[in-house]
Amino acid sequence: MFVVTLTFGTNKSRANELMQGHNDWIRRGFEEGVFLLAGSLKPAAGGAIVAHNTSRAELELRIQDDPFVAEEVVRADIIEIAPGRADARLSFLVA
Repeated sequence: MFVVTLTFGTNKSRANELMQGHNDWIRRGFEEGVFLLAGSLKPAAGGAIVAHNTSRAELELRIQDDPFVAEEVVRADIIEIAPGRADARLSFLVA
């Protein structure tokens, strides 16, 4: 399981211009069963994604397809988590 933080980068001012492509990229992540959650970092610091059903290498490639990352609107950082315990509602995340 992974947590991806997308913190604003040098081209933050291009966010509105690239928002549709970024939203399409997020939608595909959900449709393909990789993204579990996506949302904003507060206050106005960027975004975050919880991902699973993928390898780190595959996730890194997927992230490079995000127009926000490609155009340096955000910088992506990946935190890998090996769940050992979870609430019953999230038991599918425990390997």
